Amino acid sequence: MTDLLQVLPDFDTSLYAHLLPSLDKALISTTDLIILEPSDVAKRAQVPAGELRKLVDAVVGALHWHLGFGAEEARSSTFLSASNHASAENGGPSTISTLDEKLDEALLGGIRPGYLVEVTGESGAGKTQLLLTLLLASQLPAPHGLAKSAVYISTEAPLATNRLTQLLSAHPLLSSLSPKEKPSLSRILSIQTPDLETQEHILRYQLPVAIKKHNVGLVVVDSVAANYRAEFEKAGVKQGAASLAKRGTQLVQLGALLRDLARTEGIAVVVANQVADRFSKPPNVVVPNPPSRTNSQNALGNDCQHTPQPPSQKEDELILSPDPLALDHQQCWFTGWGDIRSDPLHTLKTPSLGIIWTNQIACRIALSKRPVFASRPPIVKVNGEDHWNEDDTHISKWRRWFKVVFAPWAPPSEGRGVEYEVAKSGMRHVAKDK
Repeated sequence: MTDLLQVLPDFDTSLYAHLLPSLDKALISTTDLIILEPSDVAKRAQVPAGELRKLVDAVVGALHWHLGFGAEEARSSTFLSASNHASAENGGPSTISTLDEKLDEALLGGIRPGYLVEVTGESGAGKTQLLLTLLLASQLPAPHGLAKSAVYISTEAPLATNRLTQLLSAHPLLSSLSPKEKPSLSRILSIQTPDLETQEHILRYQLPVAIKKHNVGLVVVDSVAANYRAEFEKAGVKQGAASLAKRGTQLVQLGALLRDLARTEGIAVVVANQVADRFSKPPNVVVPNPPSRTNSQNALGNDCQHTPQPPSQKEDELILSPDPLALDHQQCWFTGWGDIRSDPLHTLKTPSLGIIWTNQIACRIALSKRPVFASRPPIVKVNGEDHWNEDDTHISKWRRWFKVVFAPWAPPSEGRGVEYEVAKSGMRHVAKDK
């Protein structure tokens, strides 16, 4: 158990001091304690099975609390329940609204304080739009917000103040508020972190002071992967097991730091994350030949819109590894992509920073998008002259979906999730009959 205090630095070992030396001598790690049968561990370490079960329950409970699960349950005086702290004033769970009823419905009210939440998706999916909306909503009183300020930590582009001003004037709810009730840009503290060293200093030392000084209820990090990508993929850095291990250690430390801030301060910590293409292919899948120009729909002058069809494969074939313990088999349940059979392989994505970072977060929201193609006629007019159309199709618009992959307070979204669009007034759901 030499790694117990590394996994749970705040764990109170005084009640189990008589067990730890025997467990340490038998080379029992925290992982062994959790996954193995208590009776087998007790026999191996020669300790009472009943006392060992109490230790196992305490460690599992501490891990759940440390990861943000089960915050509603009663805890010992050593720890602070963030959700109870956040909802003390109104007697119910406080949330930060997305300012759209259907998106809030998917989250059972919105983003809850006390948790580390990730918003992931490819470029243009709407991650920053959602984060900007949360920055404004957190300043609203219940039930839409926490009536508190927000902190925006950027690792890439600076805070989009022009877009925030546009949301304040165009969103139906925000624009209808009086000047005294309306959120203000002055209550959003913004700072940039160009590298990992600066990021570590700000998060560990400056952020806790700012939270108390400015009555902060929401911290946004946009994006969490940028500095790690720049640090570990730059020229001159050796790629290998040592580099991955170093990055993994830093990710665990970052996750513990952000979770601890969310839990002890009773705030919501929301981070944006990027995605990468998933390179996997089930066996015996034949890649179809590109369509011929002579038999395309454009030859018939068809102007209808259509979404891209999946590659030809058996309808009942799952894109899964035959090994149920393999990552390729399991990732469709925690990445947000791959759980729909009809999705083409080339559209599958995987959130950046891998399984290590996934284990640090309490909630993942995946924003996905798919193009809608419009067919063009073979001959088009340019400046009054006929020209041969070089492209069979063009993208007329994008369809986007908001999906709760996992969360301790809300069930996973069904199918692709809630379809939405990004407009001048912000993110809004698309009616099913639209």
